[in-house]
Amino acid sequence: MENNPFIQKMLGYGEQGWELALSWLTSPAAWSQFALLVAAFGLAWLLSRRLNKMLRALLTPAEESQGIITTARRFVLRFLPLMLPLLAYVFTAVGEQVVRSLFDSGAVIAFGKRVFLFLAARILVQRIITDPFLKLLGKFILIPIAALYALGLLDTATVALTEFQVGIGNIRFSLMALVRGLIAGSLLFWLGRWSNDQSAAMIGNQKELRPATRQLAVKAVEIMIFGAAFLLLMNIMGISLGSLAVLGGAIGVGLGFGLQKIASNFISGVILLLEGQATVGDFVELDGGEAGTIVKMTARAIILETYDGRWIVVPNEDFIVTRVVNYSDQGSANRYEAEFSVSYDTDINTVPAIVEAAVQAHPDVLLEPYPADCELRGFGDSGIDFSVEFWVNGIDDGRHKYTSDVLFRIWNALKDNGIQIPYPHRVIEFKGEMPK
Repeated sequence: MENNPFIQKMLGYGEQGWELALSWLTSPAAWSQFALLVAAFGLAWLLSRRLNKMLRALLTPAEESQGIITTARRFVLRFLPLMLPLLAYVFTAVGEQVVRSLFDSGAVIAFGKRVFLFLAARILVQRIITDPFLKLLGKFILIPIAALYALGLLDTATVALTEFQVGIGNIRFSLMALVRGLIAGSLLFWLGRWSNDQSAAMIGNQKELRPATRQLAVKAVEIMIFGAAFLLLMNIMGISLGSLAVLGGAIGVGLGFGLQKIASNFISGVILLLEGQATVGDFVELDGGEAGTIVKMTARAIILETYDGRWIVVPNEDFIVTRVVNYSDQGSANRYEAEFSVSYDTDINTVPAIVEAAVQAHPDVLLEPYPADCELRGFGDSGIDFSVEFWVNGIDDGRHKYTSDVLFRIWNALKDNGIQIPYPHRVIEFKGEMPK
């Protein structure tokens, strides 16, 4: 264990740190630098208190205030906690120049300057950043880097990571490139996600565009943003795009075998967005029995919401290769029927006018393309069968109970006019002697 090179290296760093601390404690120049650090921090503390009060009074908007200027003022207010460590850093940097000119040494005050920068990074992560992903990056990446910089070990760690090489096939890169790529990739794809959300919200507000066109524009912007982020990440990591030819060939083979369904669904999704035959908000029914309102269209599938609140994920390919019934078609009218019967004692010639007038009085029943139409359908066992056809905008679902409302109106209209709705009954004849 004692012969472990890593442990020996760490022990060497510990001894150097101990010797450096002893030299600082016994050096007049070091004590003068400690005094300057304390003075710089004290001056920064006094100045930041006054500036904080002044800036808060100047920048704090009224509670009911809205707008871009108000948002910018609130954004700047969030960064006021950084004032103390940054002012201390600036005053310490000025003091460092003075000390180096007097003693030709400034190691202690330089260390203090780096510590103030570390405190600024810590405050930024703990008190200012609110996004969970950025807070996670700050906690596990920014603060450790700031700590290494404060201790003067950042260059040593950078050299060690640069010398450690990693190879995958004909692609070789250093561990430092991997770390740099991890940091840059995290930031780039967070920025890409944020940009995509903003652009999707902006495109979604363009109501003059068809819903399918808006969806297609959102997908196109998403592909461009994340494609650019990927290319930029490859450049940051120092990986040549030509080196990805083998990987691209492997992906092509994968698409030909295991990923062909994913590719098919992606292309089907693009076709659906271009044609616009089904879009968000439409109520559709597939041959397989799946039925519901389209609530989301993704690159791989379309999500339907049923009447009972369940979500059904349907692959895009199913909308291309099977028969799909669209009941909404972006707001077109739909026809429904309500069946009923009347007694054989009824003068059936009066029934159509009574029922049509009652149904047409419903506020959602349309006159176009056709008004309510009552038709005789047949002579049943218990009564004479009728059906009334009516048109409405929308679908008959849990929110819009068109058929139920129409049947209520038919019942009330027939009752008001003394027309009976029959119930099933049978006449039994006995031949011969009655059974006892």
